[in-house]
Amino acid sequence: MARSCSGGTEGVADGKARFDDIYDRPDPRAYFGRLAPLEYEIPHHAQPVFRQVAAERAALDDGCPRRPAVLDVCCSYGINAALLNHDITLGQMYERYTSPACRAMSTAELAALDKEFYAERRRPDAVPVFGLDVAAPAVRYAVEVGLLDAAFTDDLEQGSPGPGLRRALSEVGLITLTGGGSYITARTFAALLDGTRRPVWVSAFVLRTVSYHPIVRTLAAHGLGTTVDASRTYPQRLFADERERRYAIAAVRALGGDPAGREEHGRFQSLRYESRPDTA
Repeated sequence: MARSCSGGTEGVADGKARFDDIYDRPDPRAYFGRLAPLEYEIPHHAQPVFRQVAAERAALDDGCPRRPAVLDVCCSYGINAALLNHDITLGQMYERYTSPACRAMSTAELAALDKEFYAERRRPDAVPVFGLDVAAPAVRYAVEVGLLDAAFTDDLEQGSPGPGLRRALSEVGLITLTGGGSYITARTFAALLDGTRRPVWVSAFVLRTVSYHPIVRTLAAHGLGTTVDASRTYPQRLFADERERRYAIAAVRALGGDPAGREEHGRFQSLRYESRPDTA
């Protein structure tokens, strides 16, 4: 997602807009209000993919009686968790959090209603979801309303997982990512995989403006093979301005990609990467 998920921003050019301030709010209204005009949509495209991959991973017998947990990296307000485990669409979430009625509420009022709202829409096949993001207010809200079973603010670009995250990693069977590849590096994935105890799959949507190859190499070093269909892209959002458009086109070309018909049409585009143990 478009977040300041971590201090690691290597490879991110100055031309890409940052939205750090919307993750420091006590609830997700500013997040949806800011991103709605930009038609931020990658969680919508990830929703059916993550549901399918989570179900496939849960069906894998790894010798542990408990369902494997999903760890959503750069989770912010738990958007991917909401879409994974609840009968709701991203469009409905935009409508809810930008409505006049919602804007008039206090954070406490909104949180109380959200807790009930999501509980009523909980899917019978819901899986445990943990969240990782340095934006403490965002993950705090996601836990409070029941979207995340647990959340952690460890900055793995700067250090090792703390005790809480280390314990949680022993239950993780799937790591998901939508857009955070612009802000985290292989250091984060190495720290996560070093702490896992169950076979881990990774499902990631990564902007074409950044190289995912260093992370792919780290995954390979931990026994995971990665596949990608470079012919299909997934729109992330509109460019914030002309400077960002120029940045994206230049960045894609620098990585050997062709922006024609994609970034040149005015939106960031992502690729889908799937990583699984080589023996799976």
